[in-house]
Amino acid sequence: MQLNQVTVPALNLQVSTNFYRALGLRLIVSSPHYARFECPEGGSTFSVHLVADVPSDSGIVVYFECDDLDAKVRHLKSEGFEFSQDPRDERWLWREARLRDPAGNQLCLYWAGENRRFPPWRITEQPS
Repeated sequence: MQLNQVTVPALNLQVSTNFYRALGLRLIVSSPHYARFECPEGGSTFSVHLVADVPSDSGIVVYFECDDLDAKVRHLKSEGFEFSQDPRDERWLWREARLRDPAGNQLCLYWAGENRRFPPWRITEQPS
């Protein structure tokens, strides 16, 4: 597995987008409720999603990309891991399975291939 992306909640998407761009992340996907950034080195991505408030379940999801997601999930299940979502194809062109860690943080094991960094809706950032 390779740690790839962390998604965190945002109360004001524009303020959060400006903050992370100022940190040096490159905006690669933008919608009214979601922004994804590419890290300057290694191609890892980080994203924020709009929420009305930060719930007790913070909304944070940690993503780990797996080359053979279905085999990985089968193996983990055989080791006693419980999944809240078995592998399935999502509308954003990723195949995902979900589970929680012992503290209740949500984990997403997934396979996205080129769609992770180059989805069909990828934007070309405009100079500020």
